Amino acid sequence: MSDIQMLIDMGFPKEKAERALEVTNNKGVEQAMEWLLAHADEPLPPASMAAAASAAGDSSSSTAAGGATTEPSTEEGAAAAEEPVAKSLKCDECGKLFKSQEEVEFHAAKTEHSSFSESTEEKKPLTEEEKKAQLALLEEKMRRKRQEREENEKKEAMERERLRIKSGKDMLEARRKMEEQEMKKLMDQRKREKLESQQARDRVRAQIEADRAARKAKESGETTAVSPTSTAPVSSPPPAAANPTSTTTTTTPIKPAEAKSYTTAKIAIRMMDGTQLVQTFQAGEQLAAVRLFVQLKMDSVDAAFGLMTNFPKKVFTAEEYEMPLDKLGLVPNAVLIVTKAP
Repeated sequence: MSDIQMLIDMGFPKEKAERALEVTNNKGVEQAMEWLLAHADEPLPPASMAAAASAAGDSSSSTAAGGATTEPSTEEGAAAAEEPVAKSLKCDECGKLFKSQEEVEFHAAKTEHSSFSESTEEKKPLTEEEKKAQLALLEEKMRRKRQEREENEKKEAMERERLRIKSGKDMLEARRKMEEQEMKKLMDQRKREKLESQQARDRVRAQIEADRAARKAKESGETTAVSPTSTAPVSSPPPAAANPTSTTTTTTPIKPAEAKSYTTAKIAIRMMDGTQLVQTFQAGEQLAAVRLFVQLKMDSVDAAFGLMTNFPKKVFTAEEYEMPLDKLGLVPNAVLIVTKAP
């Protein structure tokens, strides 16, 4: 809000507000308000000079017209002297006196009063106590407006902060949902690959069983073809358990120690910024699953990087990403280092 508009809102006429700002060199509302209170009863200099000039012009024209005009009669002069002179404007609804038309218009706009008339009463100038009281009232209005503006600014700042926090939470929630969707896709892909691998093993096992059955059928067919040529039944050799000497000479073969099979692989991943991630994968999962896990944890999903082991030092190739973790020797525990793409 401009200074002149603020002075008008306080009840000062527009012309006087402009004059006060002009005299005080636009140094602020307070100085202009002090000038207005100090010169409340003084007329505006430009208006008085213009009135004097117009009056002088009228008198000169009347003098030039000389013989055309006639002097008023004594009776008319006496009647004019007896007529009351309007010294102010009065509001018929509240009885308040005004000096100028601008004050009347401002009062009408502020109170919605519409009945005004001329009055012979003269608006008395403000006393020092009234000036101080009006100044204190204006200062109180300014203080309230300043307080309301500060409260509104504080509310707007709180609302902006609330919207910023809400947008941040929404972004975190959207990112979390995206990671969940990516992990779900990864799990579905792992399940699908595991099912395809199981189906492939079942097909190989069925093929092996079919080959074994075919060999047994072939062997049984050869034995039945040879048996009719012999005249005596071929006696089968006695079982080894019936020979007492065989029990002492034969030795029981030593079974080799079975290698322990692991179903999970605990992988510690050292990122390029020095942080370390630990995740457990299935032993049959491909190394590509570890790479996808690292991509989801990085800021840029499209960032190019590689994986390597330190002991022994080995950088995995593109073909090895398609191999399972147990085939790469990364079970039950392993440490992988994220490196820049070659």
